Amino acid sequence: MAENEPETPQTNGNGTPPPTPQLRPLGQFIRDLSFENILASKPVEGQVKPDVSVQVGLDAKKRGEDSNQYEVIGKFKITSKNKDSEDILFVMELEYGGIFTAENVKEEQLHPFLLIEAPRLMFPYIRRIVSDVTRDGGFPALNLEPIDFVALYRQGLAQRQAAAQQQQAPVS
Repeated sequence: MAENEPETPQTNGNGTPPPTPQLRPLGQFIRDLSFENILASKPVEGQVKPDVSVQVGLDAKKRGEDSNQYEVIGKFKITSKNKDSEDILFVMELEYGGIFTAENVKEEQLHPFLLIEAPRLMFPYIRRIVSDVTRDGGFPALNLEPIDFVALYRQGLAQRQAAAQQQQAPVS
């Protein structure tokens, strides 16, 4: 590589590649968990055809001022209704968290990095908890479909931008 050659994205100016961003889990935990088997207290008439909806919310915050540790929380609300009657069969709410160290991540890339990569690392454990709790609650084990955390992040970003524009719009 020539001395006066411009810096490329693959190098940091001296011919060596830049350090790779890293996210390492330090711990994972259930912050809150509830499961309500409504079907057990109020039987549904006719054939049960479950329709499951999953709502996901994500949040991340720094742990301490001088730390590169972050806490990422995923909030999952899972509701199963009978397709024919719209009767609720069960409701499950799960807040699952992880503590991570993030290294070699630029400040402007940190928010998406945490809200995409950390949930990807936590998801297999969340999926297992949901499966076990629904099975132990008297229903067939619910195996969550994989979640596209990139699309979820973009959707949240678009919602925040729309809300900010709505607040800035003049009231007539």
